Amino acid sequence: MNKPIIIAVAGGSSSGKTTVVNKIMKNFPGERVEVIRHDDYYKDQSDKTIEERRKVNYDHPLSLDNDLFYQQILALISGKSIDKPTYDFVELNRTKTTVTINPAEIIILEGILVLEDERIRNLSDIKIFVEADDDTRLIRRIKRDTTERGRTLENVLNQYLSTVKPMHHAFVKPTKRYADIIIPNDYSHDVAVDIIKAKIITILNK
Repeated sequence: MNKPIIIAVAGGSSSGKTTVVNKIMKNFPGERVEVIRHDDYYKDQSDKTIEERRKVNYDHPLSLDNDLFYQQILALISGKSIDKPTYDFVELNRTKTTVTINPAEIIILEGILVLEDERIRNLSDIKIFVEADDDTRLIRRIKRDTTERGRTLENVLNQYLSTVKPMHHAFVKPTKRYADIIIPNDYSHDVAVDIIKAKIITILNK
């Protein structure tokens, strides 16, 4: 098996990264694509109480286990399967469950800080940044966190103002300069996805 194509999809919280990933996946048979969420690599916090976990800055690069993330991507590139960790957003901790990911032709890495680590950037063949304005992202985050993650509106707003927004401007948004393609998610991005599809096909045909 040839080296897989590594696609890194970054962007702010609730910017529309998953929508873009899903559109890319629709262009290729399922068995040819694997998606790895950077969120699943948040560090284990079993030694902390739930109150202590709520105070952690999850938008800072140091909250993620990038060493494990990097090692597992290398394993997939070399043709080995991995046991990917999983993360519980309600408990704010890794679960005891892992998911086996097998090597694939196309591996998509998705996360707000997926372009922050130089090692990950160097492994990526296509680097994408999905952009949306702060107000749009906040509205989407409120809807997601209150309906899917058991958060209160007050909790979501406090976290957004104290860590999410400042960390976005300090660490997430600056990674836009590393992107090959920047997608403004507020508008139709079919043209961008078509360009990405064409690039993937070109690499596969080589």
